[in-house]
Amino acid sequence: MFRRTSVLGAALLALTWLTTFVLAAPSAGCGRDPTLRSQTYNINVNGRNRQYILRVPNNYDKNRPYKLVFLWHPRGGSMQKIVNGEDPNRGGILPYHGLLSHANESAIFVVPEGLNQGWANNGNEDTNFFDRLVETVESQLCVETSLRFSTGFSWGGGMSFALACARPRQIRAIAVISGGLLSGCQGGTEPVAYYAQHGTRDSVLNVGMGRQLRDQFVRNNGCQRLSYEPQPNGGRSVRTDYQGCRPGYPVTWVVHDGDHNPSQVDAGSNTPFAPKNTWDFFSQFQAQ
Repeated sequence: MFRRTSVLGAALLALTWLTTFVLAAPSAGCGRDPTLRSQTYNINVNGRNRQYILRVPNNYDKNRPYKLVFLWHPRGGSMQKIVNGEDPNRGGILPYHGLLSHANESAIFVVPEGLNQGWANNGNEDTNFFDRLVETVESQLCVETSLRFSTGFSWGGGMSFALACARPRQIRAIAVISGGLLSGCQGGTEPVAYYAQHGTRDSVLNVGMGRQLRDQFVRNNGCQRLSYEPQPNGGRSVRTDYQGCRPGYPVTWVVHDGDHNPSQVDAGSNTPFAPKNTWDFFSQFQAQ
């Protein structure tokens, strides 16, 4: 009898954890004929004009709930540069952070434009921008609201981190590429699935800044701390999947020997590893 009660209690506890995020919840836009399409939009947020580019899957199905992925540009960047991409051989970003081919038309992408080419998030103006984008897109398009994701490089990574702090129940997982504490962290005590990568020779945002962000979600997610700091294996990146994390809230850390580079490759490869790593991390989560 004691064993049965314990198993039942464990199951109920696990269900409580899961219902925080992964119970299927299609958005209000499901079943509606879409009024949004792939193009640039303007939106008023707290009296300021903001812009974003929306990318809707080809052959969009109004009855299929899609993932919703936010892509935030780095300092000095723009939404257009995220969409078009820049030469990755010169430290540039692949179009849509290289995620389109991995998504296989399973996601709606939102690419916001920052104020003054960045995400200072003064007075939470950028987290409020995020709120309005979620509201606008999900009211018109079919989104699985338990599968919202955010990623970005440098300041874009800092903005994704800020969302994990301030909107933990609206974001399923984030991927921080060479980020730092740049857009603030209001709240920052609840768990969010967390992927990050950083170079030990980063000359813009020191690797210690990336470790600081990582360690916050190691704590929030209840993961076991390591007794050592992972280092690159020569010219190859090293991936660490933290153990003991709260179910549904993994933490993955990838360290490499490169500089401040969103398109870092391993020795002997010409393919940046961030896109596949990011999409694999996001795609492990499914609506239940």
